Amino acid sequence: MDTLAQLFEGIPSSIISDSMRRIAGARRLVPRHASGGLLGTAYTVKVRPGDNLYIHDALRKIKPGQILVVDGEGHVERALVGEIMMSAARMRGVAGFVIDGAIRDSDAFKTHNFPCYSRGITHQGPLKNGPGEQDIPVSVDGCVVNPGDIVVGDCDGVVFIPRARAEEVAATSRSRMANETKVLAGIAQGVYDDAWIDAALKAQLV
Repeated sequence: MDTLAQLFEGIPSSIISDSMRRIAGARRLVPRHASGGLLGTAYTVKVRPGDNLYIHDALRKIKPGQILVVDGEGHVERALVGEIMMSAARMRGVAGFVIDGAIRDSDAFKTHNFPCYSRGITHQGPLKNGPGEQDIPVSVDGCVVNPGDIVVGDCDGVVFIPRARAEEVAATSRSRMANETKVLAGIAQGVYDDAWIDAALKAQLV
């Protein structure tokens, strides 16, 4: 696995989101697999809505451990990937899919527990005419994703971390995790310091 991606092993998407000022990450992409997370680097594809020709081509070029990140402009009337493409991706060691569009054969993603996030599900199949582009900056649910960016997904959703910020965001996230662990340990012992609420309420009166 990519060394920068490894920095995020075991960190929840919610913690990463908080560490990026709670304005990063997709909000409308839903996990379609049964359980577990997604971690790797982005191989980006831009397609015409409802057309998956360039996704097929991308699956010939993507490297094991990478994540297929598709800008389908949020179009959900035609599925961009299904069981055949998922099976080919698994065979080639692809870590997962992030599709700003629709998928089909959704039960297969659950059965094989292949990590996949998408905006929708439909039985309607795709066109295969192009055009498209690969390995370029794309927009996924309002997020700019560059080739090689870190992708982290779990049951809460998916976030993207620019490579240039990976070490900073990982360090901040680890610190937040440590603080939350302390808070939860205190609650388990019947102690919860909520004095911050008084300060926040007082600030509203200023």
